[in-house]
Amino acid sequence: MKFKMAEKSLFAVLLRSPWWISFVVVALITLASGALLPKEYFVVGALAGFPIFVVGCMAAWRQLRAPNSAKVIEMLGAATTMPWRDFANTLAAAWTHAGYTVERIPGNGAADFCLTRSGSTTLASARRWKAATHGVEPLRELRAAMNQRGAATGLYVLAQGSLSDNARLYARDHGITLVQDDALAALLLAKP
Repeated sequence: MKFKMAEKSLFAVLLRSPWWISFVVVALITLASGALLPKEYFVVGALAGFPIFVVGCMAAWRQLRAPNSAKVIEMLGAATTMPWRDFANTLAAAWTHAGYTVERIPGNGAADFCLTRSGSTTLASARRWKAATHGVEPLRELRAAMNQRGAATGLYVLAQGSLSDNARLYARDHGITLVQDDALAALLLAKP
């Protein structure tokens, strides 16, 4: 069973924030412990900041490895100019580099790729990556394909355009992850 962190939890917010914010919070906890607790309990109070210190280290590691904004813009621009074959080859290489076994699904169906790793199957739909608007229907088709193949999760790739609010809610409620903007650029930039 895979656990998911609540989006609005303190740890999730700190993971999305700049790394130094976590360390400022740890410093504030340590200062408050020194000011408010008796000396024999200072260490216990200061250790309360240790989980936040770990989150700060994780955020720093992620942010250190993340591509800079100029590379993100450049990669997204390149992705929108690629023909389907080149884009599909680039995605397949990136997922293979990430440790997935990639199987291309022939035809113009709801899913274009079947990704397998550690016994888990994910279907990915990427053929509409250049569409100007993305509605619920392609996501419903992807969900039906996921049910048919027994895949627990799905990926919907879009390099440009916008997703309707209903489509965003549908994706969230049905185990479909949206791969766009920074996530798409990071995936494409991570390929060998």
